[in-house]
Formats: sequence, structure tokens, C-alpha cells
Amino acid sequence: MIKLPTRNGKGGSTLEGQLLIAMPRMTDRRFQRSVIYMCAHSDQGAMGLIINQNAEHIDFPDLLERLGLVTEIFTGSGTIELPDELLDIPVHVGGPVDSGRGFVLHSSDYFVQDSTLQILDGVCLTATLDILRAMATGKGPKHTLLALGYAGWSPGQLESEIQANGWLHCPADMDLIFDADNESKYARAMAKIGIDPSHLVADAGHA
Repeated sequence: MIKLPTRNGKGGSTLEGQLLIAMPRMTDRRFQRSVIYMCAHSDQGAMGLIINQNAEHIDFPDLLERLGLVTEIFTGSGTIELPDELLDIPVHVGGPVDSGRGFVLHSSDYFVQDSTLQILDGVCLTATLDILRAMATGKGPKHTLLALGYAGWSPGQLESEIQANGWLHCPADMDLIFDADNESKYARAMAKIGIDPSHLVADAGHA
């Protein structure tokens, strides 16, 4: 039986602030080789963001334009003049639920009361347009991961999937979450719990 971690002495178990790692036997193509940062997990269900899947055909400037923020933020000709470090910021596929909605996972140097959720170990979540405005004008957090959509589970669903050997979990760290190298995140997450993905087989209950 796989035990879930208990957080801060709370009763019950939670994966909040942990990384969820898809096992090779994952049959849902949307989650194959995915690494998910868990933003919330309780007896009411769970929610997380996939941190190693880039969205195709959209980047940060495109997103600002789609949301109508270009004319709001940039005056005159309306040309986007983002800080250089933001020009190529990727947009991630956070999950299949509510895929038109944006979420920003970020460091705790940015915090807006009633808008920002502090999760664990300096990692926060904000889902309002204010953080995009701040990022566009160079006033955003130092570390960010921008995602469209999220992964969600109904009460008891995630626990059942873990018991069926669909997922592993491990502690999260800032370097892995916010690293731009998505290709390496799966192997690095596995390595945190001492597993080489090439040694795993797809049959349930075997490794």
C-alpha cells in the first residue's frame, strides 16, 4: 500500500506541494510522462498543474494579445515591448480541465491578498490577470510557470489511481518546477525517489 505524506501535522494525508509523476503504464495520453505540481489535495478532491508540457502555437505575447491586454498595457502603436527575458516565456499545458483559463505558478516574491494562494515552500499560485500585467511590465515574480488549464480529480479519485499504480509522488523543489528544460523533468523527478525510468515496466505492480 502506498502511503500519502502528512503535511504539517494535519490529520489525514495530502499531496499538496508535492510532485505527482505518471507511471509508464499511464494509458491517458494527456498525462503520459507528465510531472504535476499539486496545488491542492484534500478529501474534497485534488488540483494540480502539469509542469513539463509546452502548449503549441502560443507564447506569452500571443496570450497577452488574446486576453486583450496589449492595448490596455501598451499605448501608442500597441507594439508589445516586453522585457527581453519575457519574450520567449513558454505557455504550458496545465491539464485538460478548463483549458481556456490561465494559471501562474510562481515564487513568493509576488503576492496579492485574496488573489494569490500560498502553497508550500515558497511556491504560490495566482489565476488573475493582475499577475500577467505585472509580468508584462517587469514587475512580476522572479520565477514563473504559466499554464492553460489544470488537472483535477474528484474526491477519492486520485487516491484510487495511486493505489492502481498510475502515479508516483516525490517532494518538489524550485529548480525542477521552474526550470525551462521540460524534457528532463520526468527523469529528474523519478531520480528524486531513486528510480531510473528505463528500469520500469508498464505492468501494474512491477518495477
